[in-house]
Amino acid sequence: MSYVDEYLSGLETAIRNLSRHDVQTVVDVLLSAWRDDRQVFVIGNGGSAATASHMMNDLCKLTIVPGKRRFRAIALTDNVPLLTAWGNDSSFDTVFEETLRSLMRSGDVLIIISTSGDSPNLISAMNCAQTEFLGTVIGITGSDGGRIASGADVVVRVPSDHIGHQEDGHLIVNHAVSNALAERLRALE
Repeated sequence: MSYVDEYLSGLETAIRNLSRHDVQTVVDVLLSAWRDDRQVFVIGNGGSAATASHMMNDLCKLTIVPGKRRFRAIALTDNVPLLTAWGNDSSFDTVFEETLRSLMRSGDVLIIISTSGDSPNLISAMNCAQTEFLGTVIGITGSDGGRIASGADVVVRVPSDHIGHQEDGHLIVNHAVSNALAERLRALE
């Protein structure tokens, strides 16, 4: 079997074993946030930062239904000047936490995308969101999920040890969630 066949077969297995219930729970939490006019923040590092930007894009645009209020989502990964200011003047471990302190309000939602689930800056943001703002934290992680999976309110794990499969799975979760939200919003009277 070629590497391409191995890779794609592994990805198929991971997606087949992905918990549909957990993905549906994310849809339910985000629909509730929309109903309550809550802000949704999305964060991640590296490739997961790119997925955070992509998810914010899909939540804000793909879910538009004429005549209905739009989702309010922002990827904290997209403000490079603020990230580097906090990283330089304080610590990279607090870049998202400090930004949340400026923008988050009680009951808002934080989505954390991470293959390992153990990045200090993501963990500090999770703790800040939950303790200072009583926010709901959604973790979209790799197979183990690390400390994010242990502490988040809702967790979707991509069941593969391959980081590529995990990152591909995160994008698939994003598309499933965003499209399901659009469908649910269209069905609302």
